[in-house]
Amino acid sequence: MSTITLDQAIDVAMQLPLEQREILLDVIRRRDIEARRQEIAWDAEESLAAFRAGELKPQSADEVIRELRRALEDAE
Repeated sequence: MSTITLDQAIDVAMQLPLEQREILLDVIRRRDIEARRQEIAWDAEESLAAFRAGELKPQSADEVIRELRRALEDAE
């Protein structure tokens, strides 16, 4: 499969009639949503396996929220 640039893809998409462009956008959105769902499911499976293997400790919701906030602050 040959690769194309984003500009080339946009140029090709803009040649489609409006209705087909709307369908294309809908298809892309749905595929992105499904890809994200699969990524979340894989992360969840990996996390559960790590927890069951004793690699993660049980934490309360407050502890998790506190750690997430700390990580977000450190990222800024």
